[in-house]
Amino acid sequence: MVHAGGHSSLGSNPNPTHMNKFALGCAIVASIISIIFGYDTGVMSGARIFIQDDLKINDNQVEVLMGILNLCALVGSLTAGKTSDVIGRRYTIALSSVIFLVGSVLMGYGPNYAVLMVGRCIAGVGVGFALMIAPVYSAEIASSSHRGFLTSLPELCISLGILLGYVSNYCFGKLALKLGWRLMLGIAAIPSVILAFGILKMPESPRWLVMQGRLEEAKKIMVFISNTEEEAEERFRDILAAAEIEDDRAVKAAGRNVWRELVINPRPAVRLILIAAIGIHFFEHATGIEAVVLYSPEIFKKAGVTSKDKLLLATVVVGLTKAVFIVIATFLLDKVGRRKLLLTSTGGMVFASTSLAIGLTMVHRFGRLVWALRLSIVSAYTFVAFFSIGLGPITWVYSSEIFPLRLRAQGASIGVAVNRIMNATVSMSFLSIMKTITMGGVFFMFAGIAVVAWWFFFFMLPETKGLPLEEIEKLFGGGDARGARDGLEIQAKRVNNKM
Repeated sequence: MVHAGGHSSLGSNPNPTHMNKFALGCAIVASIISIIFGYDTGVMSGARIFIQDDLKINDNQVEVLMGILNLCALVGSLTAGKTSDVIGRRYTIALSSVIFLVGSVLMGYGPNYAVLMVGRCIAGVGVGFALMIAPVYSAEIASSSHRGFLTSLPELCISLGILLGYVSNYCFGKLALKLGWRLMLGIAAIPSVILAFGILKMPESPRWLVMQGRLEEAKKIMVFISNTEEEAEERFRDILAAAEIEDDRAVKAAGRNVWRELVINPRPAVRLILIAAIGIHFFEHATGIEAVVLYSPEIFKKAGVTSKDKLLLATVVVGLTKAVFIVIATFLLDKVGRRKLLLTSTGGMVFASTSLAIGLTMVHRFGRLVWALRLSIVSAYTFVAFFSIGLGPITWVYSSEIFPLRLRAQGASIGVAVNRIMNATVSMSFLSIMKTITMGGVFFMFAGIAVVAWWFFFFMLPETKGLPLEEIEKLFGGGDARGARDGLEIQAKRVNNKM
């Protein structure tokens, strides 16, 4: 291995402005697991149409098939936190890829509904692992100046995977009914195999190594993911201080009390952090993105699009919109900040949900109307765009960076568990609620939830841009929380000015 960042032209500046290439490579490889998950989500939106025709299953069975992945992901996410604390971040990513591999093979085989459900459940456990570990690993190897970019890569990869799933629908949908949807689902096994081997070439998270008392290994890796030795030394000292380690000796006792400190008897600051993490994960799906991504063919069909090819093509545009705007978000997170993007994103989602609800309601009441059709389609794309430029990536960035080191993995796993519960709730109930209050009524409901989300984010989520992971806990400090936040925001500005 070589020093990927290089030491020339930076002198002794401990806060270099350019991104470390080795850390970027590690984050990209770790995020491949998110592509597989995104692909599974996207491909099922179209595959289920063919599955329903081939296996002759009813709407209730379709809802269970779509939502069961998220219930199983709940189990995976709650298991992943402890697993990654025991075996490490890197091997947890490898384990999740193996689980995905088994699930993809079973779904691709899928001779009947029962086997398809078993494969979907196994893949769901892999989803739970992947959603927790990829952003945590990326956050732990990133410098504070580029943490937003690197930690948002898993969400970007999810979007790329969704887009690939939509494209797969469009391409394989032209094949024979019994072959097409099985290829759509089974092909995800290929990247799972590649990742399982590729991840073993990556280094372990230095922060995890510190918690295991493997300080020399952590020091070596910190040099590779920093641009100068001075920066590496400063980041290493911060980690030691945050882990309450002195004289190069690890204190492991805290690891046994994680759940007590996190849930049973948390300090005021930890309680606020947990509320913030649970809240942002709750609202990510409660505001309706899963309904648009997963059921976009139904939305466009209700709006007046009738051709199956046009439905799938319109769905591809949903995936393309999601990917493009998340790419934009990755470059804005470390410049504009999490808070401004999040509030702008949620406000836009309120507007887009409302206009989509109006368009769908008009079509429902008065039949096919060209202007209502266009309004519905444009609103759906606008909703996805606003979600993707803020709430989508920031949910994973924010919840991965706010927890203290000793609580990070299991704290993030709680957030992912809430995320999967809400995802399952929306995906498994959307069709039923739509039949009760109409599709337009569903999106009026999502718009109201988005208003509540905006206020929650405004009052509960301080800005974390530019701060080292080890200092973010102070933003949620008890007592004069606002004063602590202002002080750290000033400090962050000073750091940015030095850079």
